[in-house]
Amino acid sequence: MGTLTALLNLSQNALNASQAAIDITSNNVANANTPGYTDEIATWQENDTVRISGTVGAGQGASVSTVSQRDPVLNQRVQQQTQAASSSASEGAALTDLQSIFGITSTSTSPVSTTIGTDMNAFFNSLNALQASPSDSSVRQGVLSTAQTLASDFNSAASQIAQQTAGLNQQVSGIVSQINALTSAIAGLNLQIESTSPHADAGPLEDQRQQDLTKLSGLIGFDQTKTENNGLTLTTANGALLVGEGQSWPLSTAIVNLNIGNGNQSKVDVVSAQGQDITSALSGGSLGGTLQARDHDLPQVSSALNQLAYGITAAVNAQNADGLDASGNPGGAIFFTWQNVNDAAGTIAVATSNPNAIAAASVGEGTSGSTNATALAALAGATLVNGQTAPQFYASLLTQLGSTVSQVSDEHTTQQASLTQLTTQQGSESSVSLDQEAANLTLYERSYAAAAKVFTIVDQLMASALNLGEETTVS
Repeated sequence: MGTLTALLNLSQNALNASQAAIDITSNNVANANTPGYTDEIATWQENDTVRISGTVGAGQGASVSTVSQRDPVLNQRVQQQTQAASSSASEGAALTDLQSIFGITSTSTSPVSTTIGTDMNAFFNSLNALQASPSDSSVRQGVLSTAQTLASDFNSAASQIAQQTAGLNQQVSGIVSQINALTSAIAGLNLQIESTSPHADAGPLEDQRQQDLTKLSGLIGFDQTKTENNGLTLTTANGALLVGEGQSWPLSTAIVNLNIGNGNQSKVDVVSAQGQDITSALSGGSLGGTLQARDHDLPQVSSALNQLAYGITAAVNAQNADGLDASGNPGGAIFFTWQNVNDAAGTIAVATSNPNAIAAASVGEGTSGSTNATALAALAGATLVNGQTAPQFYASLLTQLGSTVSQVSDEHTTQQASLTQLTTQQGSESSVSLDQEAANLTLYERSYAAAAKVFTIVDQLMASALNLGEETTVS
């Protein structure tokens, strides 16, 4: 009876193990289309052998455990590539918006075709017309009109860049809020995983954490370290703590005022939970790309635009001051701009509405002379900004912007292709294969049927033993 009882327990263990494997397979099939679900496999382990009288060994069958098909190294590579691709996507979108301010499109890249380029040429052309007809009031008015149009172009471009910067500030605040929500959720999952499965795969909880990590990768660059009890510690690239096992460390934002030109501008910086401004150290994710565009790409273009506006303003005003206006007086300023070059494009304006204020003549030749008008017209070919003419400098500005856009676009294409390859590899390893599950189900059903057959035979043997061979007493 002892041996029969052991055999009965053995067959019962076999039934339980087969049933557990069937349950695992059924769960896989049910979640085949669930986003983020990781395929689980039934892993069979031999139970410990029992020694009877120290010599005879009695097997105890097998047991089944669940192991998720996840590759931590591959998952981290996917996260890192997601961080890079999201960063370049955000920066590229901001650069495309910046290009549109200047009228640059995929089919029109010539500086002459842009508003500022066209109106800058129109202004210098009006000075050419002035040297031919210095006494013509309509020609003089034309100079002021084209000057006003050019000043408005600079003002509009500077204003749109400022508006785009303000929009990026709002994006920074919104992204930080999303980051904090995800780090809080990850910290909560850490607690659940550490309490329920500190030394083994936590199944659905780890699936959810992995999904949150992927979402977080799209927002910010971070490093992760696994703890001994199956938790995670997350930090930014410069070491600022985001998640410490079961606790999240939220980021915050601070408004920083920038004294530029004749008005105050501001930006939104990111502050760690420890109170440090970590804006310049952040990279990766949409936050990194947004900050790169706001703090590097836009300021470079804005600075170049200010230099161009200031160069034209200073040269034209200085040359006009060397001549005589229509009343015989020394020429005054044609343009007004803020004294600081850092806001020249935003503040440039025509300083006079009087056409006679244009100094076309030089000293000693009478008010109808045109020598100074010739010198004013020659400014179109003079080196006004960084050793370049105004049209050349503007062309280099747009060329550099286009080059940056192309570079970021190429980077994003490469990064996205790599990300697609990695996610495909991740899917092939972690997603559910219905064909494989069907094969497993057949195998486990047969295993269950075999165990059930053993159980039935043992039951019959026990009944026969209890009845001492009389099969009618106990069935």
